[in-house]
Amino acid sequence: MGKDFAAEYPAARAIFEQADEILGFKISTLCFEGPESKLNDTINTQPALYTCGVAILRALESVKPDAQPLVVAGHSLGEFTALVAAGTVSFEDGLRLVRERGRLMKAADEQSPGAMAALLGLNADVVNDICVRAREQTGGVIVLANDNCPGQTVISGDDATLEAALILAKEAKVKKAVKLPISIAAHSPLMGPAAAIFRQTLADVNFQTPKRPLYGNLTAAPLNTIDEIRQELDAQLTGGVRWTESVQAMVAVGVEQFIEFGPKDVLVGLLKRIDRGVSGVALNNTESLRQLLNEASG
Repeated sequence: MGKDFAAEYPAARAIFEQADEILGFKISTLCFEGPESKLNDTINTQPALYTCGVAILRALESVKPDAQPLVVAGHSLGEFTALVAAGTVSFEDGLRLVRERGRLMKAADEQSPGAMAALLGLNADVVNDICVRAREQTGGVIVLANDNCPGQTVISGDDATLEAALILAKEAKVKKAVKLPISIAAHSPLMGPAAAIFRQTLADVNFQTPKRPLYGNLTAAPLNTIDEIRQELDAQLTGGVRWTESVQAMVAVGVEQFIEFGPKDVLVGLLKRIDRGVSGVALNNTESLRQLLNEASG
């Protein structure tokens, strides 16, 4: 992922080279060549996705410096890319944060193993009820981690309680339930130990006041102060992502087109389910960037 951007745009290539130097290993090679099994380890996934997202952002800025977003937001880890886009944190500090975030989350999972699963066809209220009933059955942990769009949610918790929730979801006529290829129970109380340590890491980072509205996952509202940003990034490890509400809030202030920075097009796909009145573009390869520039110039 990101290989074509690095090859074509010096600004993107510089980001990958900078990441290699900061991390002390070739995250660029991992992004460009894999293997996928190593990329899916959260300690690598997080800096890889962050680096790729910022590299694509810098590529766009290098050819369209006058392009300024009305607002910015990011889904889960993507919130760190949004921090860079908002001028709130430097790429270097953000990279160190996501690397440490990944390390701490992996350590928390080794202490209290868990998993995540996507549920299709059930609304958030039903899923919350399923989580409550599953917790009552096992005494374990399971929560609604992501409200991605109407009819698509993600649950997160320990393995046994997740399995109990999947049985209940089947009884509730879930259209599809898919365990995610993620090595942790993100956005759940199982990340509590990670959050406690990450809090100190956040305190040591020099954040700046956002230059443009930055919508938070937990509040689905702008984070206006440095204290609010620190609180968001701290609580985000154990709290849920209110993506549906975040998109709706941004549409309400006038956003008509969303641009996704990353190797895939997941958020653009979710957008179609949230509000068909707006458009989305996924900048996941250089051709998609050329098309966006052509449309803008036309």
